Amino acid sequence: MTDTLKDIQDLAAPMLREQAFVAGQWVSGSKDKKSVTNPANGDLIGHVPCLTVQQVNGAVGAAKNSWPEWRAMRADERASILHCWDSLIRENSESLAALMTLEQGKPINEAKGEIEYARSFIGWFAEEAKRQYGNVIPSHLDGSRLFVQREPIGIVAAVTPWNFPCAMVTRKAAAAMAAGCPVIVVPSGHTPFSATALALLAERAGVPAGIFSVLTGDSREIVPVLCRSDDVRALSFTGSTEIGRLLIRETAESVKKVSLELGGHAPFIVFEDANLDDAVDGCINAKFATSGQDCLGANRIYVHSDIYDEFADKFSEWTATLRVGAGWDCGVDIGPLMHASAVEKCDSHVADALAKGATLLHEGGVKESGSLFYSPIVIGDVLESMQIYRDETFGPIAPLIRFDDNSEIIGMANDTIYGLAAYIYTTDVARGWKVADALEYGMVALNTPKMTGAPIPFGGYKQSGLGREGSQFGLDEFTEMKYFCWGGE
Repeated sequence: MTDTLKDIQDLAAPMLREQAFVAGQWVSGSKDKKSVTNPANGDLIGHVPCLTVQQVNGAVGAAKNSWPEWRAMRADERASILHCWDSLIRENSESLAALMTLEQGKPINEAKGEIEYARSFIGWFAEEAKRQYGNVIPSHLDGSRLFVQREPIGIVAAVTPWNFPCAMVTRKAAAAMAAGCPVIVVPSGHTPFSATALALLAERAGVPAGIFSVLTGDSREIVPVLCRSDDVRALSFTGSTEIGRLLIRETAESVKKVSLELGGHAPFIVFEDANLDDAVDGCINAKFATSGQDCLGANRIYVHSDIYDEFADKFSEWTATLRVGAGWDCGVDIGPLMHASAVEKCDSHVADALAKGATLLHEGGVKESGSLFYSPIVIGDVLESMQIYRDETFGPIAPLIRFDDNSEIIGMANDTIYGLAAYIYTTDVARGWKVADALEYGMVALNTPKMTGAPIPFGGYKQSGLGREGSQFGLDEFTEMKYFCWGGE
């Protein structure tokens, strides 16, 4: 196990590029630079250039020029390049994970898991490219034959978050590239190096210049340029619902195809017949992965009154065993939060809940080892009037909510603007399916905290987003349907 900062820095060094990757060129020339710091200790990791509007437009122009050749390639030729990219990520997985731990803060084992997760999308879509079938329609016109085929939509802008800085790039880019589209990635300013490392490996894999670019700098300046460009035909974004709404407005004038993976406020429902140990273990994993900074995180933990006290005691005991620390330290379960505003939001949600009558079951909070290290907190007897009940916390705060009437829990769980993921724990199969059918969520897990992967359609209902990523449906976000009518004899 790597357990020193220097080990991590040495591992990460081969993948660290303090440049943007534009039209097949590494770009460092810029008066303005953006600093990237380690959230665990505040140390400077490096700088990336803040690209100008002219450079952003240059990336769009290069993608436009490169697109005809890329889309004209056979599917198996594009797949071969993607498989090579996949292999290079596997070969450099240790370095990529170390780099992620430095800039994002997640524990090294969790970072390794994300690299594998990220890599899986490239291999998946390399194969899906070869299965992008069309249709023959029984004709309603005498003497005519009717056909439908999928075609690449064009240049895709992919705006990615800091909590999964590799996987959110590959889940979008691999699908778009497999479909025959060029991709322009705008990574979070907190974690640009994971994206530029992927660009380095894409270049080595033989991805043609202009087909995969990574633009660094101020996303508030870069993204609007891409949103307004008539040459950019699709935008894929993962982030908050608030920003998603803004992007819908920004892309409206150019009528882009927009896919959005937005906020979540997942209910975790534990019925009275659930296997208690399984439910507690599942809830620990669903709540505290990525330090609670996960759109799939369990944010409203509903526990039937018959087992509430026992669940609360055991959950609090297990939470107390979680180790908080720097991602390179041995045995760490929870790394630092990403920025100070995340800490402030956690403190605000806890203070509001306690002021309105919630009980503190396990005390945590900011640790002396650093201002962004936040020890998990468990609060009980949470009510609908509390801020944490309505708003996504995005941190390691676990709110427990009692429920008595099984007939009311579906309404309670669905009473939110969000609809990304939900969890159910019960040993009653009929009940499990009945509740799962009634929940207004795009993804539902029964008796497990694990539900994601390349083969599944990732996405939500309501204000949790539009479209689906991954799976056989992932290519649809980056293709247009063309219909042919062939008439005559």
